[in-house]
Amino acid sequence: MWLQQRNCKGNPNCLVGIGEHIWLGEIDENSFHNIDDPNCERRKKNSFVGLTNLGATCYVNTFLQVWFLNLELRQALYLCPSTCSDYMMGDGIQEEKDYEPQTICEHLQYLFALLQNSNRRYIDPSGFVKALGLDTGQQQDAQEFSKLFMSLLEDTLSKQKNPDVRNIVQQQFCGEYAYVTVCNQCGRESKLLSKFYELELNIQGHKQLTDCISEFLKEEKLEGDNRYFCENCQSKQNATRKIRLLSLPCTLNLQLMRFVFDRQTGHKKKLNTYIGFSEILDMEPYVEHKGGSYVYELSAVLIHRGVSAYSGHYIAHVKDPQSGEWYKFNDEDIEKMEGKKLQLGIEEDLAEPSKSQTRKPKCGKGTHCSRNAYMLVYRLQTQEKPNTTVQVPAFLQELVERDNSKFEEWCIEMAEMRKQSVDKGKAKHEEVKELYQRLPAGAEPYEFVSLEWLQKWLDESTPTKPIDNHACLCSHDKLHPDKISIMKRISEYAADIFYSRYGGGPRLTVKALCKECVVERCRVLRLKNQLNEDYKTVNNLLKVTVKGNDGFWVGKSSLRSWRQLALEQLDEQDGDADQSNGKMNGSTLNKDESKEERKEEEEELNFNEDILCPHGELCISENERRLVSKEAWSKLQQYFPKAPEFPSYKECCSQCKILEREGEENEALHKMIANEQKTSLPNLFQDKNRPCLSNWPEDTDVLYIVSQFFVEEWRKFVRKPARCSPVSAVGNHALLCPHGGLMFTFASMTKEDSKLIALIWPSEWQMIQKLFVVDHVIKITRTEVGDANPSEAQYISEPKLCPECREGLLCQQQRDLREYTQATIYVHKVVDNKKVMKDSAPELNVSSSETEEDKEEAKPDGEKDPDFNQSNGGTKRQKISHQNYIAYQKQVIRRSMRHRKVRGEKALLVSANQTLKELKIQIMHAFSVAPFDQNLSIDGKILSDDCATLGTLGVIPESVILLKADEPIADYAAMDDVMQVCMPEEGFKGTGLLGH
Repeated sequence: MWLQQRNCKGNPNCLVGIGEHIWLGEIDENSFHNIDDPNCERRKKNSFVGLTNLGATCYVNTFLQVWFLNLELRQALYLCPSTCSDYMMGDGIQEEKDYEPQTICEHLQYLFALLQNSNRRYIDPSGFVKALGLDTGQQQDAQEFSKLFMSLLEDTLSKQKNPDVRNIVQQQFCGEYAYVTVCNQCGRESKLLSKFYELELNIQGHKQLTDCISEFLKEEKLEGDNRYFCENCQSKQNATRKIRLLSLPCTLNLQLMRFVFDRQTGHKKKLNTYIGFSEILDMEPYVEHKGGSYVYELSAVLIHRGVSAYSGHYIAHVKDPQSGEWYKFNDEDIEKMEGKKLQLGIEEDLAEPSKSQTRKPKCGKGTHCSRNAYMLVYRLQTQEKPNTTVQVPAFLQELVERDNSKFEEWCIEMAEMRKQSVDKGKAKHEEVKELYQRLPAGAEPYEFVSLEWLQKWLDESTPTKPIDNHACLCSHDKLHPDKISIMKRISEYAADIFYSRYGGGPRLTVKALCKECVVERCRVLRLKNQLNEDYKTVNNLLKVTVKGNDGFWVGKSSLRSWRQLALEQLDEQDGDADQSNGKMNGSTLNKDESKEERKEEEEELNFNEDILCPHGELCISENERRLVSKEAWSKLQQYFPKAPEFPSYKECCSQCKILEREGEENEALHKMIANEQKTSLPNLFQDKNRPCLSNWPEDTDVLYIVSQFFVEEWRKFVRKPARCSPVSAVGNHALLCPHGGLMFTFASMTKEDSKLIALIWPSEWQMIQKLFVVDHVIKITRTEVGDANPSEAQYISEPKLCPECREGLLCQQQRDLREYTQATIYVHKVVDNKKVMKDSAPELNVSSSETEEDKEEAKPDGEKDPDFNQSNGGTKRQKISHQNYIAYQKQVIRRSMRHRKVRGEKALLVSANQTLKELKIQIMHAFSVAPFDQNLSIDGKILSDDCATLGTLGVIPESVILLKADEPIADYAAMDDVMQVCMPEEGFKGTGLLGH
C-alpha cells in the first residue's frame, strides 16, 4: 500500500507529496470518472416508478401514487379522449414535436402511463404541477390539496360522454350521509342529505380509529339557546341531531384531523398522538341500512414526518392491489416491505423526541398504531379479483416508448462518457508511472517547473493545461530568487516530454536564475539585519544637542516612524518585482484599481515629506520639525536617499509666510467685524427680548422680518469669526415667491412657519441696514380698527401675500411628505391604553453625534449660499431664491418635525410606496407580534388596509404609530421559522385548483 508523504516546503528538490500517491498504488477504474452508473437510474424489475420532488411537492407525489394504484380510476382516465391525435403523423407521433398535455386529465393520463411502463427509476411531474399553478417551493396542506383536486377532477370528467369515465370519481370515492334532527316534543324528524368524498375524523382524546368514527356519528343535544325550531310545533324545542351514513363508496378516505388551529398562538399545530387502526374495518355497525357488504381492507396510509404543521415531509405506504404487497413511496425512492406486511415502525421513530412523549401502545396482529398518519384509505372487500389488465392506450404507449428511447440514448451516452474517462485515466496512469520515476534531476542537466503546474498534472479531476512559468519571473524576465520555493527542479529529459506534450513556457534552465535580483535581495537582507543596530545608533545621536549650522531639519513624525518606513521601503522593492510579474502574465489591474492604488500611494507621505509645505519648500511651523546632527542625517540617508534635505540654515517658504500674515490679518479683521456686530445687535445675538406676533408688543406698530437662516448663519460667524466667513447680506428673497409676494400668512407665521422667520425691532432694523446689504424689506404693520379691541386689529404685510404661490408651496410640502424614499417613523406598543417601554429588540439609531453647526461647517469650499451673494440681476436671483426657498423649506421641515425618540420606542426605516402589510412584517420583527394580531393607528385613525401604501395612509416622516396587540405570541425563539406561522395563509389561492 502506498503511503502519502508530505512535501518539503521551500525545497525545490523534493518531489514527494505533490499528488503522486493516487497514481502509484493500486487504482480502481471507478476513480477515473465522476459519472454514476446510468443503470442506477433504471427501473428495477417488478418495482414501481418514483416521482421527483420539485422542492416542496412531496404532498403531491404521495397522492399521485395512491391514485395511480386505484386501478378503476386509472382505467377510466385511460378511456378519456386526448388531443394527442393532433401530434400523430401516419403511424406515429411527429419526432420533431414534444407532446404537451393540454388538460388536467391529459396530464394525469401521461403521468400514469409513465408510472406504469417507464424504464426510468423516477419521472418528473413538473408538467402536472405547473398545470395546476402550484408553488414548488411552498409546502401546502395535503388534505386540502386532496379535496380540491378531487373536486376539480370530478368537474372536468363530468363533461365526458362515456358514463364509466364521467361517474368514476363518484363511483370510487363518493358516499352519502344525512344530518338528522329529531324534535323531542313531537318526534318529527328532518333530514338534510349530503355527499361526502372523505370523512373528517377528530382524533383529540381518542386512541382508536373506531372511537373517532363513533364520535363523528354520535348524537348531539340541542338545548337552551341552541334549541331547534320545529316546523310541526311552530316553536323552538329541545332536539337531538346526528349523522347517519346512508351509503359508502368503494374507496373510503378517512382524514385524521392532525392539523388543528390553536387559538392561543393563532396558528396551526400538529397533534402527535397515537391512533390505532386495523387492516380490516367493518363499517356495518355505523351504517343505517344493514345487510350489505361493508367490510373494508386497508389499502394506503399517508404519513407526515415531523412535529410541526408548517414543515416536515410526506410519504405514503400503499398496497399493490394486484400482488397484495406493501410499498413505501418516498418521492424518487420506493421500498418494498418484507412479507407482504405493512411496517410503520421506522416512520414513528423519525419524529422529534420530547420529554413528554407518550409511549407507543402495543398493537395486536392485523392492527397498527401511528402518530404521523393523517389519512387512511380503505378499499371495499370483494370476492372478485382486481382487474390485472389495465392496458395503456396505444397513443400513450407510443409516448412512453419515445421517452424510454430517450432514456436509453442517455444511458448509452453516459456509458460512453464513463468509458472515455476510464481510457483517459489509464493512459494518464501509464504516463505518471513512466515520468515520475524520471522527474528527479540528480547531477544531469535540469530545469525549473512550477509546483502548481505539477500538482495540476497529477490531479485527476482537472485537464492538464500548458505549462505557465510567468508568475515566477522577475522584472528582468528571469527566475526570481524568491520564487524558488514554489518551483521544482526536474530533469531535462522529463521537461522535454512535458513541453512536447503540453506546451507552454518560458523554459527555465540552469541559467534562468536572475543575478541582479539575487544581488538586490542580498542588499535588502543586509540592510534589514543592520537596521536594528542603526536604530539604536540614531537614537543615541538624537540625544546630542546640535550646535551652529551643522544640523538638518527632520520632521518629528518621520523620526518617530523611520524604522517602520525603512522596513516598508525595503519590502516594497520585492513588491514592485511581483507587480511587474503580474503585468507580464496578463493579470494587470484595471484602470480604476491602478488609479486608486496610485492615489493611495501618493497620499502616503515618504520620509521627511511631513515638513514640506504645499509649495514644496520647508514649512513655517517649527513645532512639526527638529534639528538633528550631520551624523544622524547621514545614517538616515542610507535608508532614504531620495528624502528632501533641509540644512539648518535653509529659509522657510516665503509664499507661506505671506499667506500666514494675510491669514492673521483676515482673522483680526473678522474678529473686529464680529465684535462690532455683536455690540450693535446684542439682543439678536443672545436671543433675548424678542418680539412675538401672537403677543404683539404695545410699544410699536411695525415689526420687520428676516429669514431665520440668516440669523443662524450670523450667530455662527459671531461665535467663531476665525472659522467662518462674515455674513454680508440679508437674503430675504428666500421668503418671497418668484413674483415678489410673501409666502406666509399672518396666522402661519404665528404657528408652523414661526421657525422660518425672525422678527426684528425697528431699532434693530436700522442697525441691520447699516451693517448688511438688504435685498428686500419685509415688514408687518398693525393698524387699529376704530375703537375696537386690540385683538381685532388688522395686520398688513409688505410685500403682500401671494395666494397662488402659497397654495403651491403647501401642495409641494404635502407631496414631499408623502413621496419619501427613506424616512424614520416610530412605533409604540400599547397595552391597556398605556405605552409599553420595551428594551428587548435592538433599536435603530437615527440620532447623530454631530451638532447642526458642525454639519453646516463641513460644507465643501465652493458651495456658497446664494442668499449672501452681493450680485445684482433681479430676475435671475428671483428664480434662484425660489428654488433655494423650497430647499430651505425642506431643511426647516426636517428640523422642526424631528421627533425625540423616547426610551423603548422602536424606530423603523420605511418608504412612502411601502405597503401596510410590509410595515407589519417589520413590526413583527421589532415587537414579536404577528401581523394578524396587530392593531395600528396614527393620530386616532385606524390603519387597516394592508394593500395601501404608507403615503396614502398619511404616514409621514417622524410619525408615531401606536401598536395594540390582540394576543401576542409568546415564543419567538426562531424568527425564520415563525415567519411561516405569522404570515397570513393563502393556501391554494391563485392556483388551478380553484379555477373551477
